[in-house]
Amino acid sequence: MFNFCSLYSGSSGNSLLVQSDNTNILVDTGESARKIENALSSIDVSAEKIDAIIITHEHIDHVKSLGTLSKKYNIPVYATDGTWASMQDQSQKIDDSLKHIITPSTELNIGKLIIDPFSIPHDATNPCGFNIKYDNKQISIATDLGHVTNEILEKLEPSSFILLESNYDPEILKFSKYPYYLKKRISGEYGHLSNIEAGKLISNLSKKNLKSVMLGHLSKENNFPELAYKTVADELINQNCDLSKIELNVAARDKRSKIIKI
Repeated sequence: MFNFCSLYSGSSGNSLLVQSDNTNILVDTGESARKIENALSSIDVSAEKIDAIIITHEHIDHVKSLGTLSKKYNIPVYATDGTWASMQDQSQKIDDSLKHIITPSTELNIGKLIIDPFSIPHDATNPCGFNIKYDNKQISIATDLGHVTNEILEKLEPSSFILLESNYDPEILKFSKYPYYLKKRISGEYGHLSNIEAGKLISNLSKKNLKSVMLGHLSKENNFPELAYKTVADELINQNCDLSKIELNVAARDKRSKIIKI
């Protein structure tokens, strides 16, 4: 068994579940503990059965209930040293024995899963995405990307499934009520990935091992699930990709996705 489920994904909160035989890990805890517990329960996974939490970066939409969950269920937490230093409010709730430091490009084992963190360009302190490997298969978590580097592209190429950021539509962002500095931050090199950029990356990866994509981390104000899907699908068609060979889904911000079986 090698499963993925988005519990919540969007600019307001993110938490993902990855499972293998006898191993359950959460990627980020950006919603309330109760919401995450309920989402897990809906797929018959008890929060008591979570073996670890791995954190992409310290922004509140990724760590909102981290300290609460770790303390309540005695769950080990893995994050980069920069992330730990930048989330003191959460860190102080977690027992020191449960804190683990990860380093980008250095693999670690959690149960039967191999975790391969990689650096991402985002306005956080040493943020990372994750490749997660099991039984000679690889999936990837790649959100909060200001742009796609050659290293990221190489990291994602072996993956058969990716949870990929498709955060905003450039035209909606341009005319949104956001202040200018925030628009520049979102669309900048250390901000977020647009629908168009997500489509270009997927079309590139479709020539490798990619079989399934879930678009995630959509902005509530600057995007719509239908628009993200259509923009990416149109880009794939423009690049002569065979849509019948790629399963394309969009993660909801306020409810869990279906379970993706890898």
